[in-house]
Amino acid sequence: MHAIRKDSVSLIAVAEHEEGQRLDNYLIKILKGVPKSHIHRIIRAGEVRLNKKRCKPDNRIQAGDTVRIPPIRTAEKQRPSESQAAPAREFDIVYEDDALLVINKPSGVAVHGGSGVSFGVIEQIRRARPEARYLELVHRLDKDTSGLLMIAKKRSALVKLHEAIRNDHPKKIYLALGVGRLPNDRFHVKLPLFKYTGAQGEKMVRVSEDGQSAHTIFRVLNRFSDGLLHQVGLSDLTLVEATLKTGRTHQIRVHLQSQDCPIAGDERYGDYQANKRLQKLGLKRMFLHASELHLAHPLTGEKLILKAPLPQELAQFVLMLENQEKAV
Repeated sequence: MHAIRKDSVSLIAVAEHEEGQRLDNYLIKILKGVPKSHIHRIIRAGEVRLNKKRCKPDNRIQAGDTVRIPPIRTAEKQRPSESQAAPAREFDIVYEDDALLVINKPSGVAVHGGSGVSFGVIEQIRRARPEARYLELVHRLDKDTSGLLMIAKKRSALVKLHEAIRNDHPKKIYLALGVGRLPNDRFHVKLPLFKYTGAQGEKMVRVSEDGQSAHTIFRVLNRFSDGLLHQVGLSDLTLVEATLKTGRTHQIRVHLQSQDCPIAGDERYGDYQANKRLQKLGLKRMFLHASELHLAHPLTGEKLILKAPLPQELAQFVLMLENQEKAV
């Protein structure tokens, strides 16, 4: 943490893991609670200096640069009760080196705090690793989705991974169980997705021509339509592999919903009655799991193929369905 003085000038040395950022974004991070408009004002007024020279908000900082910051009042430190809100927690590690950490996130855990959630995966990992100089989420997973989640341990890795994601390079494969029957064994869904706010203030997505382009490839792995399902009032379930060609919010969930085959256990886009019936069979969560990541290592270029098996509760549910199919 940088010590910013409120009664005298502060001289801050840029660390290696901080380089490459715009000056204004760097100051927003270290000057907690100071409005962006004020930060731009003190830069333009010449009160902020980069290596003793006047600078602009979009100047890129480098390791070893010295940033002069005028006396400024930042937000008070968190009260102890707030700072302890995120309990330290390590998660199952699928891959780790000095630049990248990939974990297997459990269902029911948000990736970060906010929107009514006081903390998430990233806050818990930071608490568990106080010596870590840099830990940032590369991407997100929905709270109720389990599976592979990338965390950068160096800013240079984060920049490279974000560049790859913009070019749709990391191959992301999910496993999902749909409520309904998909007619084809393999098919593409190319429907634009539009984000909006729901009646309760929740983040929602719908298919709309006004939305962003979105492309998912689906491959059917298994179909279930046995007597056990009929006993609880269901006709068909379809286990699919979904490969993302773009990475839009709630993409797989809404694309499957658009095919009249919403994800089992999905409380936002799913079938309420079907979900209640699935609970009787033992499914207590949304059946969506990020199972594979194919990517080039952000710093070395090494090809990585990372896998996370289905969590036990989902694997057991599939096994039960498969055994019922064989028994019929």
